Order: sequence, then structure tokens, then C-alpha cells
Amino acid sequence: MSKTGTAADTAEPRPIYSTGGIAAASAAGIGVAVIVTFTMVGWVAAPHDTFGEDIADLLRGAVLAWLVGHHVSFAIPEGQISLLPMGLVLLPGLLLYRFGRWLARNCEIGRLRHVYRAALAIAGPYAAIAGTLALLARTDVVEPSMPRALLMGFVIAFISGGAGVLRQLMRDKGVAAGDLLALMPDRTRSLMVGMLVSAGTLLAGGVVLFLAALAFSLPDAIAITRSLAPGVVGGALLLIVQLAYLPNAVIFAVCYSLGPGFALGAETVVAPTGVSVGALPALPLLAAVPANGAAPVLSLAALAVPFLAGTIGGVLTQRSAPDVVSEAAPLWGFVCGVTTGILYAALAGVAGGSLGAQRMTEVGPSAWQVGLVAALEVGVAAAVAAWVANWWYTREPRRGGEAVPRNEVSVPEKASDRAPVAVELPPDVPVGKGLATVTPLRAREDDEPGEGAEPEEAGIAERRAELRRRRKARRHDRSLERRARKEARRELRSRRREDKGGRWRRGASDEPSEEEMYGITYEAAPEDVDPAPRS
Repeated sequence: MSKTGTAADTAEPRPIYSTGGIAAASAAGIGVAVIVTFTMVGWVAAPHDTFGEDIADLLRGAVLAWLVGHHVSFAIPEGQISLLPMGLVLLPGLLLYRFGRWLARNCEIGRLRHVYRAALAIAGPYAAIAGTLALLARTDVVEPSMPRALLMGFVIAFISGGAGVLRQLMRDKGVAAGDLLALMPDRTRSLMVGMLVSAGTLLAGGVVLFLAALAFSLPDAIAITRSLAPGVVGGALLLIVQLAYLPNAVIFAVCYSLGPGFALGAETVVAPTGVSVGALPALPLLAAVPANGAAPVLSLAALAVPFLAGTIGGVLTQRSAPDVVSEAAPLWGFVCGVTTGILYAALAGVAGGSLGAQRMTEVGPSAWQVGLVAALEVGVAAAVAAWVANWWYTREPRRGGEAVPRNEVSVPEKASDRAPVAVELPPDVPVGKGLATVTPLRAREDDEPGEGAEPEEAGIAERRAELRRRRKARRHDRSLERRARKEARRELRSRRREDKGGRWRRGASDEPSEEEMYGITYEAAPEDVDPAPRS
């Protein structure tokens, strides 16, 4: 081992919160530096004045672009710009992920469940940095939203940094992703898997739909690019902008396949029911939008994607956690659809927004409509698929091609070479994979030594009988003590009645009662309970 590796291994772990501040500042600094580099390239490629006159505006524009990468909206005199590229979140996300792993290597985090501490150590300072930059980037024309900067900075840093810390800890401790999922409760894990698979299926359908529409309109996209004549540097920046808006376009395509569609301006709609849009910005990406009129017939095939997603999600929801009660399976399938609808409602709200101008104030899908329709379509399909899958997983087991009766289950004994024992079960006990484990028990009479019992078994039975006798004797002693205490309480109450002249009012005496002085309870067998009524 090298000297460097030995020193790193023997170094003391750093404090987690101060190290988290260093990680947050490093991730933010590198991110701003990258954005400044791209801004400088764009400034060089465009007509400009002298460098000294534009340096302040250049740096302020780079900071604003960094905030846009965190999905921070900003206000302009014409309105608000909130239709922001979701793809730019990838840059700060990757930086925070890497510095989360660096923090896990340099700090001592004992357990996987303490990952949230490291995530908070990064997210808190990072949110403060984002809020400070939002204040510095303000001008008379542009005003970033500081509350949104604080919120989005915290959320992105918590998720990305926490993921990096978790990944590094799993690698150091040799924990696989499957083992991490195995720590979760069965039903929670099955719902999460079903929801993620349903959401992934919808996302894959959106990608296919968008790429097919763009390929069909590729000549129009090339014509728009030629009309812009961006040049080499401008063409590269135009490509980066379109790649940044690609996740927004995919979410729009998913909303189209769900049915509600999306808007590209006030009083416009792009949905399977029809297309009605006005003039659009000169962006090659928008060539994928169909022409006004009826929706393309081939695009209507995308309407089957939500039901396919629900079917797959419902099956996987019941695969790892079948229900003994068959009526519960459709409920869990519908819950899978509801969680998928909530996820896509949030994505639809983030993907859409406003472009400031009066006509472009409404761009994107309606979040509540997308969430409701996704919950219904995916949820109903998942409920039916979950019921069928649960019946399949809990059906009667088969042996050699013949059905095994439900009231007969083969249970092996401890010795692996012994033949299975047939156990008779009531007819209403469900039998299936992962549902019932039957263990044969000896009758209570077998505990007593028999005539033909082995010496070792007879000795065990004698010890058990002795233990039972001792327990019975202790119960009898406790019963006698309890009776003595009752008699003492009766005698005490009678003396108090005599002292009060025959009048007894509960709580009149200042002396603590017997019940207040002692807090001891005893267990007794039913046959040892005193049948005498209370006085």
C-alpha cells in the first residue's frame, strides 16, 4: 500500500456538517464556472461591445442561467418566465452526487439510515448559496424568485447529495441494491416497484411518441434550423438548448398519451381529440407538434400505453407480496395507479409554465387533469391485473401435473431424508407460495412419559412436569397473598368507617389509600380468582 493510501486510511474523519458546507460550496462553484464558460462562448460568438462594459452583465447572466438550471423562475416586465428546461438540472445533480460520495468517504457515517444527516449537511448550505445568488442576480429587468431558489436548491441538493452518500456507503459496506430493497416491508417494496415500473413504462411511451413525431417532421425541423442560420457556435448552443428542453417535450408527449394533452399558448390544445395552435417560436424541437386539425391516426396508438403501464405495474405489485384475501389485491393495484398519477401530476407541473408574453402565459399540461386521468387509467388497469396476478400466485399448488387438494399440504420434518407428513387443514385456510407455512405440533399428552418412552425423552417430560408444578405453586401463593391483602383492605375500611362515625365518603381522608400506596399487580389463573364479591 502506498504512503498516500495509508495516510488516507489512518486520517481522522472530518466533521460532517462543516464538510457538507465545503461540498455544497464546491458543487455550486464548479457549476457556476461551467455556466460562465458557456456564457463566454456565446458572448464571443455574438456581436458585442467592449469586454469591460459587458463583464457585469455577463456574470449576472451566467448566475441567472445557473439558477435556471435549478428550475428557479424569474419575473420580467412583461410577466413571468417559468417554462424552464428540465435537462439543465442534470449538471448540478451530477456535481452534488459526486460531492456526496466525497463527503461519505471523508466523514464517519455509521449506518445507512443516517444518510439523511449527510444529505442535510449538503442541502442546507447549498440552499443558502442559491438564495444568495438569487439576490445578486436581481436587476431592474430580471428578478429571480428567492423563495423558489431556496426551495429548489434544498430539494435538488438533498436528493442528489443523499443519493451520492448512499451509493458510497453501499459500496464501502458491500451492500447490493437488492439487499437494500429487502430491508423494506414487503407491501411498501411491492408498491414502490409497481409505481416505478408504471411510471417508467409511461416515460418510455412518451419517448417513442416524441421521437416518432420528430422523425415524421424532420424536414420541417431542418428548414427551421436553416432559416435561423446560427453558425457553428450558435448551432452548438442551439443544440444544447434543445437537449435541455428534451425532458419537457417527453413529459408533454406522456400527457398526450394520457388524454388531457397540453397547451402551447392561451386557448390552444394539442390532444388526441384534436390540435389547435397558433404561431410558435422558431425552435426546431417544435416541429414535432402536429398541424391544426384532427390528431394523426398513428398517434392514437399511444392511448394504449397507460393501460399497458397499469397492467405491468399491477402484476409486479402482487408478485412479491401476494394477498391472502383476494379482495385486497385490486385495492393495492389501484393504489399503485394513484401514486403514479401523483408523480406525473408533479412532473406536469414542473414541465409547464409561462413564457412571459400575453399569448404564451399558458404552456404545458394541466397538472391536476394529468394526475386525475393517470390515476384512473393506470389505477383501473393495475387493479384488474393485480387481481388476476394474485389469483395466479395463490392458486392451488400442483404436483406432477395434478392438483393438490387445498386441505393437504406436505410439510417436511427436520430430517431432510424423511418423507413429508400430510397435515390436515381446514378448507378455508389459503394455501399457496409464500402464504402458509404449516408446522406439525405434538399433542399435549405426548409431553408425559409413556411406557415405551426413551430414557432421555422421559427425563425431559419429568422436568416439564416439575416446571408446571412450580408454576402452579407460585400461582397459589400469589392467590393467597392477594386474598390476605383484600382482607387487610376490608379491615382498614371498617376502621375508617368507625372513626368517621359510620359515615364514609370516598376521598374524604387525606391519608393515601392502599391502592395509591402500592402499584403491584398479580397474574392468576382463572380457577384461583376469589369468587367473593367486592365490598
